[in-house]
Amino acid sequence: MQLTGWRRTVAFVAIIMGFFMALLDATIVNVALPDMTRSFHSGMDHMSWVVNGYNLAFAVCLITASRLADQFGRKRLFMIGVTGFVIASALVGLSDSLPMLVTFRVIQGMAAAIVVPVTIPLAVDLFPPQMRGMIMGIWGGISGLAAASGPTLGGILTDAMGWQAVFYVNLPIGLICLLLSVRLLRESVDPSAGRGIDWLGMGLLTGAMFSLTYALIQANEWGWSSPKLLVLLGAAAVLLVIFLMVESRLRNPMLPLRLFRIGTFNWACLTLLLIGAGVMAPSFLMSYFLTGLLGKSVLQAGLIISAMPLASMVVSASVGALANRFGSRLFVGTGMAVLAASTWLLGDLTAASPLSAIVWRLALFGVGMGLAMAPVMGSVIRNVPEEKIGIASGVTNMTRALGSVMGVALLVMVLNQAVADNTVKAGADIAAWVSADERLPAGAKAELAVQMKEVGGSGEAGGAALRSWVEHYPAGAELAARIGGRMQEASAASFARAFHLGGAVLLAGIVAGLLSDSRKSRIAAEGSASVTAAAGSAEG
Repeated sequence: MQLTGWRRTVAFVAIIMGFFMALLDATIVNVALPDMTRSFHSGMDHMSWVVNGYNLAFAVCLITASRLADQFGRKRLFMIGVTGFVIASALVGLSDSLPMLVTFRVIQGMAAAIVVPVTIPLAVDLFPPQMRGMIMGIWGGISGLAAASGPTLGGILTDAMGWQAVFYVNLPIGLICLLLSVRLLRESVDPSAGRGIDWLGMGLLTGAMFSLTYALIQANEWGWSSPKLLVLLGAAAVLLVIFLMVESRLRNPMLPLRLFRIGTFNWACLTLLLIGAGVMAPSFLMSYFLTGLLGKSVLQAGLIISAMPLASMVVSASVGALANRFGSRLFVGTGMAVLAASTWLLGDLTAASPLSAIVWRLALFGVGMGLAMAPVMGSVIRNVPEEKIGIASGVTNMTRALGSVMGVALLVMVLNQAVADNTVKAGADIAAWVSADERLPAGAKAELAVQMKEVGGSGEAGGAALRSWVEHYPAGAELAARIGGRMQEASAASFARAFHLGGAVLLAGIVAGLLSDSRKSRIAAEGSASVTAAAGSAEG
């Protein structure tokens, strides 16, 4: 029996609080990393595992957590996940060494992998089918709010109370979520899932996902042709093939392979994979663009970037119900086109771009996210059997998480190569300017030309050379300004190449988005037709 009135609303708030908390922690920590680096006297290469450990555990555990929730109770697993997340958050804040910090961040990621996919079937269970589009719109809006508030809230908390505060903020949110959940949420399971645990399947899938995710995280550090990387990718492929062979022979597999006979489900997964990869261009790179190239503070950068998820939140809340009524295809396809266009347009920005030019591009990107995300998740819910919404949520969240990791790996590779290429070009130009400037002494010209060839006008040697010019030579200040402008051009061109890559990836998602839902009729005309019947129609 479904809850009604205020009890259903409060129960939904409890679910959303857990979802918000888990997503918030993926973005709020980034702002605190410099403070954490100083606190632990560590380098960014080691500190990056504060983020990588969380992402690795999250991606690896999603499907396993979804399957266990379907078998043993979604409310039960949700509360276990929230409890684990709260405890891990407290222990991260109390950590006095980097290994301890990373360990508890991994536990946080595992807990988040339980919480995030279970929120969809729990929320769907509260409402009748005709309201699920609106619910997915709110779900997408909350996702945008978490992304929007993460950088800003993280900056405020870190400035006021130190890096520990970005983890302690989870404690009140999680405790309120637990108090509401224990009273108001009802238990639900997948009756067809059985009670036996597929240990072999879980082990094989965990090994495959770990190998693949870890390989992508380490790709740029090891090199894409590294034997270690190739071994991991090969291991992931072999384990995945064995997993599929084992699952195809089981009566109650942990991952029902019949889901992949639903064409719209496959296209939705591909859409989410491409979204996860493509959106990392603005999500991952904009903070570096704003702070490194434009000289904005971390807090200023967070406020500027918030235009993107805030726009997404507004649009998501509006289009969810419409997509449920008219079908998702055109919304998702249009959203992917807007995402691709806005990401490509970010590549036109330079160090001289006005703030308005940056904000409207980010806001347009947010509109694309709002048009695509909630409708594609709504399509998944409509087109799979109702009892399989839990495991389907785990698969879709995993594909998006893998897309994000893949997107970061590709962007870092492209950006590093672009920086190398553009720095060489800038260094050649700078060396030519120094050699041709007749106002500089011959000895200084020779020395500084060598330095510029080596560092391209950047780095400590280049900076010291420029300061020396400004201090000792009348021509130095003028030439320093010219060199500074050339290096900014090189940086902007490097970012442009990465943004254009993200735009190309998202452009490929337009077709997938258009195929992610086969429904053309209005859902209102179907009355209370079951989601299972809709899935059967989709398979046919």
